[in-house]
Amino acid sequence: MKKYVLAIVLLTMAVLTACGNDDNNSDSDEVKMLDVDFAVPETAKVGEPVKLQATVTYGGDEVENADDVVFEYWEKGDEDNSTKVDADNNNDGTYSKKVTFDHEGVFEMYSHVDAEGLHTMPKKSITIEKK
Repeated sequence: MKKYVLAIVLLTMAVLTACGNDDNNSDSDEVKMLDVDFAVPETAKVGEPVKLQATVTYGGDEVENADDVVFEYWEKGDEDNSTKVDADNNNDGTYSKKVTFDHEGVFEMYSHVDAEGLHTMPKKSITIEKK
C-alpha cells in the first residue's frame, strides 16, 4: 500500500512540475505601450504658424498607420471652446499640423491618439506673445 501512495505522490509532483515549466514562454507575452512624444514650442508670436507634432510609437516601433490623431487646443480656462484639427500623417511615425493663434495668451492642448486599440492624450501648453 505504501508503494502505491508513494507512486501517486511522485506522479502528482511530476505532473505539477511539468505544468510549471510552461511559464518560460511568458517572456514573449511582453506588454507593449502606446507612447506619444507631443512636441510643441514653449512660445510663439500672434499670427505665426506653430507646428504641432506627435511622434507615435508602440512597443518602441514607429506607428505609421494610427487610427486617428487629432490636436485639440483652447485658451487656458476656456476648455469648453476648444478647436480640434486632424493631424497630417507624415508616414514615418510622425503626425503634424500647423496652426495659427490670432491673439496672445496661454493655450493648452491635447494630442488625441488612437492606435493599436489604445487611446492616449498627452497635454502641453504654449504661450502666444505679441508680434
